[in-house]
Amino acid sequence: MDFELSEELVAVRDLAREFAEKEIAPTAAKDDRERNFRKDLLLKMGELGFFGTVIPEEYGGNGLGFLALALITEEVARAHSALRVAINMQIGPALALLKFGDEEQKKKWIPPLVRGESVGCFAITEPDAGSDVAAIRTTAMRKGDNYLINGTKLWISNAPVADGGLVYAYTDKSQKHRGLSAFYANFDRPGITRRALETLGAHASPIGELTFENFALSAENLLGKEGDGFKVCMWQLNQTRLNCAAGAVGLARAGREAAVNYCNQREQFGQKIGQYQMNQDLIAQMIVHEEAARLLVYRAAWLVRGRGRSVRRRCCLKNTRRLRLLYRVSRRALLPRCQILSDRRGLLEYSKAHHRPGRVGV
Repeated sequence: MDFELSEELVAVRDLAREFAEKEIAPTAAKDDRERNFRKDLLLKMGELGFFGTVIPEEYGGNGLGFLALALITEEVARAHSALRVAINMQIGPALALLKFGDEEQKKKWIPPLVRGESVGCFAITEPDAGSDVAAIRTTAMRKGDNYLINGTKLWISNAPVADGGLVYAYTDKSQKHRGLSAFYANFDRPGITRRALETLGAHASPIGELTFENFALSAENLLGKEGDGFKVCMWQLNQTRLNCAAGAVGLARAGREAAVNYCNQREQFGQKIGQYQMNQDLIAQMIVHEEAARLLVYRAAWLVRGRGRSVRRRCCLKNTRRLRLLYRVSRRALLPRCQILSDRRGLLEYSKAHHRPGRVGV
């Protein structure tokens, strides 16, 4: 079994690392503090092909695969978690269109998402429907050649800034989850209002509420056929979970690096705190958890790319692991009794940059 990345993937990783360090990291703290959504960075990422790794060339992608996506996401999340979310908001709708859209829909809507020109999102969650997708109350009533969308979506990433995205609504409530349908909608028309929401962290990744009131969509905006929405939603979420897990690895890596750097700077009782065995043990545990999570992510990406196998079970494993990874690395980095990042300056800087975005991410 060969664990080495190919030359092509090494080049992808290095490109993403250089971009993240030069373009994202220098303004990450300022962007988060001022709640700046960086459309200019999305366009640059689109130019570099970051959103096209899982999209064929005929629709504007490069087809490098899920492992390339995982490598890019880790590097971006290490610099700023908000941009990791942006990757998901582009590839999620693009992949759903690729899988379930007709040829006209693919050619019309996928390339702008891949280029970063159209800011994407997927509107699933509602005030009374989170993990229970079938509890969605938003409706899509057929009126001639159009559908009228009515309902409210809550906690939607990119809601305040999205140009369009996937919208899930019931076309036949009597059929329960089999009556749920999926639409791709541009938000440049009447009938939609937006409201930004406050979050604990990742402020440069805007989250908000979308309210649809007789929001008219053509029948051409329907993905697949009526009643395919639940299938589309479950499939799409499985594809984006790999990206979430890779982002968690990047955040954990940033936390571990911050802890190591701090251990080599701060002195207590006449020596650097990194020389104390207790802190060395905590760092070692961080590395073990980080490497284990990274291998899970890479294996899942390799299985999808190389063998076309389902990612559902492996995504569940990865996401369970990423929850534990972020919790353990953050806890060890912040643990006051171990003195890692425990003074006021270190604690606040780390919490804002890595711990809070990580908590929002999970």
